[in-house]
Order: sequence, then structure tokens, then C-alpha cells
Amino acid sequence: MVQGGITSGILNALVAMDTPGPGTVFMSQEFNYKAPVYIDDTITAEAEVLSIHETKPVSQLGFVIKRQNGDVVFEGNAWCYTFHPETV
Repeated sequence: MVQGGITSGILNALVAMDTPGPGTVFMSQEFNYKAPVYIDDTITAEAEVLSIHETKPVSQLGFVIKRQNGDVVFEGNAWCYTFHPETV
């Protein structure tokens, strides 16, 4: 079985590299580990922009991580700050 922090660690790359993009860090997180992930599993993370602050480079994202058979192993949301507002 894989430790939960390794499962949610995929979100660091997703947030910092793809959505919202370079320069983004987590401000707060609410994570719910729904099912175990095993060593041979392949997991995929999805992010959805839930809201964007009108005057600050801050966004709220929703996350789902699934294993190869479609089972949801993780759900959560986070507020993120982007140091480069043009990437939000």
C-alpha cells in the first residue's frame, strides 16, 4: 500500500506545472483519502478551477485522483496563490 502523501504528491506537480501553472503554491488544503492505492496502481489526477479571486492571483481548485479502473481514491480542494498573476 502507498502512503497517502505520495498519492496527493501528484497534485504538487499538477498545480505548479499545469493548472494554474508555474509559480503556484498551496495556501490551504482539504483532502479526503477515499481508498487505498497499491504499489502496482496507475493513478491520474484531475483538477477543476472552482473560483478565481477578482483582484488577487488566488484560485480555488477541486481535485480527484483515480486509479486505472476508475475508482476514486482521493478527493479534495485547495486555495492556491500564483506568484505570476498572468498564469491564473
